[in-house]
Amino acid sequence: MKNSDKRQTIKINCAAALLLAGILLGGCGAQEEINYTAQGMAAVEALDYESALEYFAAAEEKGEDTRLLYRGMGIAYMGMTDYENAVLYLEAALRLGDGSVEDMDFDMNYYLATAYYKNGQAAEAVGVYDGILALRPKEKDAYYLRGCVKLSQTDFEGAQADFDEAIALDQQNYDQLIQIYMVLEEYGYREAGQVYLQNAMEENEKSMSDYDMGRICFYLGDYENARSYLTQLKTETDYGAALYLGRTYEALGDYNYASSIYAGYTENDQTRAEIYNQLGLCRMKMGEYELALSAFQTAMNIEDNGMMQTLKFNEIVTYEYMGEYQTAAALMNSYLKAYPDDEEAQREYEFLQTR
Repeated sequence: MKNSDKRQTIKINCAAALLLAGILLGGCGAQEEINYTAQGMAAVEALDYESALEYFAAAEEKGEDTRLLYRGMGIAYMGMTDYENAVLYLEAALRLGDGSVEDMDFDMNYYLATAYYKNGQAAEAVGVYDGILALRPKEKDAYYLRGCVKLSQTDFEGAQADFDEAIALDQQNYDQLIQIYMVLEEYGYREAGQVYLQNAMEENEKSMSDYDMGRICFYLGDYENARSYLTQLKTETDYGAALYLGRTYEALGDYNYASSIYAGYTENDQTRAEIYNQLGLCRMKMGEYELALSAFQTAMNIEDNGMMQTLKFNEIVTYEYMGEYQTAAALMNSYLKAYPDDEEAQREYEFLQTR
């Protein structure tokens, strides 16, 4: 049995959003002309990558903007974890530029750097970030992402220098600071990450909010002080406060009280998938599998929830704990078609097939 408490970790992610083109109107306003590139991008956003590629093929046959549709194909192949083809089409899209550097060029370069990294071409990924920073030297996301790639290649000093630059460009960006801590922890440099957090607390103690103090204490493992800061806030309506106070009580082993915080928040706001995910994880810890399943599935029904992979995995493991192995296996088969590079899920599927 694998651990069900699978949370989202900080990975190398692209900074740009997906482009959604408009529908073109044709003929005297009497009939709408289909824009296949736009439909392809809508399919990408819906994670339906095979349909997206079909739309882009139709767009190419129709003679739509090649650069845009190649960009879309690159993103679709990334979604399918076919990083070799993602690189191929993103490079092709960039070559179709007219020589002037626009926002979309930076957008595609961020995607390309991620595709290179995922394709095992770390040096090429670093080179892309170098190019971005040569033109935009204050692009903090590029420093952060380049640092992540360097860290994955055991270049701790190079990564640290990039993280320092990212922090210097936005010293009170505590979201970024926590991301840096988490990626350092992931690669075994937890103490170095904690130094960043401690320095931020010392330098900004007078200006830092109770929320930021509380969550930084949480990541430092100082749960008593985290609880002290976060209980000052209205967890019934404050999303961040509810999430971190609940996680603090989880860390303290009080899953019942943590679940009551999450459930209390959902009475006022039903749009936060991560709250439902944490509620489900608490229910799992308490053996309340039906309630856990309900929490995960409620989160999955939230539009653009941003954590569908985690929720689907947790749903599968819940069915497994409930003894419904056939349902779990069927769902895992579907899951692996969408996320074929999840090695933990592959091992879990092998286990399910033996039940």
